[in-house]
Amino acid sequence: MAAPRVPAQTPRSPLAAAPQPRPTDRFAELLLAVLSGQRPVHAMLRHTAGSAYDDLARLAEDGPLRTFGHRPVVRDIGYFVPREGALEVFARIGAGNRLRAMAFRLERGRDLRWRCTAVELDGPRHPSPGKH
Repeated sequence: MAAPRVPAQTPRSPLAAAPQPRPTDRFAELLLAVLSGQRPVHAMLRHTAGSAYDDLARLAEDGPLRTFGHRPVVRDIGYFVPREGALEVFARIGAGNRLRAMAFRLERGRDLRWRCTAVELDGPRHPSPGKH
């Protein structure tokens, strides 16, 4: 009696790795989550450097991107590369028919991780009273 024939199997190709989000996209979403009150400010602690965490904490106090009815979303992202290892990013944030502007700077550290080093909403910051 002949051995049963087993059909040849096609080798499975490994699943293609899911594309990693760009740092610009990832940070825009993280900052939006903090500034809209969806995540606490301390969630950004290890993702910031310099005074960016303090600036973000001051911005987040009022929940400037917190909305009622429409959840804010990142509508568009653009960036400029002023030097290698640095990105200046802008994002348009939409909630319903309202549009806001968010800008931030990312710098890559020696450990090759991106960190936010500055963040602004709706244009340049005005000096706080009493600060010179």
